[in-house]
Amino acid sequence: MSVQMRWLPDGRLHLQQGPIDLICQVWGDEVAAYGRAVARFEGVLSGLVAELSALRAVDAVVQGPIARVMAAAVLQYRPVFITPMAAVAGAVAEAVLAAMVGPGVVRGYVNNGGDIALYLTPGTTLRCAVAGTGAVVEVGYDDPVRGIATSGWRGRSWSLGIADCVTVLAQTASQADAAATMIANAVDLPGHPGIARRPAVEMQADSDLGARLVTVGVSGLTDTDIDAALDHGMAAASEFRALGLIDSAALFLHPELRTIGTIALKEPALA
Repeated sequence: MSVQMRWLPDGRLHLQQGPIDLICQVWGDEVAAYGRAVARFEGVLSGLVAELSALRAVDAVVQGPIARVMAAAVLQYRPVFITPMAAVAGAVAEAVLAAMVGPGVVRGYVNNGGDIALYLTPGTTLRCAVAGTGAVVEVGYDDPVRGIATSGWRGRSWSLGIADCVTVLAQTASQADAAATMIANAVDLPGHPGIARRPAVEMQADSDLGARLVTVGVSGLTDTDIDAALDHGMAAASEFRALGLIDSAALFLHPELRTIGTIALKEPALA
């Protein structure tokens, strides 16, 4: 399948190939920056596919630059189960952003399906939408954050937990991606009768999750249930923050929201 490139009405660049779907925007020398982004995007998918079997394994030995970033992002969570695929969206966004940035670029981002890599220079900020909510977060140059990622059972990837979504801010997009996956998995109530689960391989034959049960439906939660599930997620988020793996997190399980760290949700507020 070939790379698809188009310009959005507002001037942003849309790049797509297979499951990779990027929205790119820069402020500064746009022509040169977008040219570099397109050049870097060529070959990203084929490079990942070449190492896909290893990337779906817990103890991956990989060679490509994006694959190595993915493997490094999940390493801190072992021995808990997590494969490099948990960081793929963030790592791809990082790689394309790194290529896009150059002389004359003052800020920019690459959004890979809600997992976002940021570039800022002194005095600049970016406001980014939180995937799956009506909220936004604002990140400034002085903040220790250059990556935002969201995970949850309602998202485009399978989850072992029941969070509607968990948004994480971290030093890099790949780190945020891995952490969002882990925290979303932790927001859970094992054995609750209102939670429907199916083996991941029944949903996607080649899933890196194998026969592990992924969430396909959530109902009948009481206020006590919601608090307990979020408590589990917050315990994981607190541990990861203490280890320096994340800066902030926002955990959503309808209708409740919990936050940790310096994350600041801006209007429009969560519905």
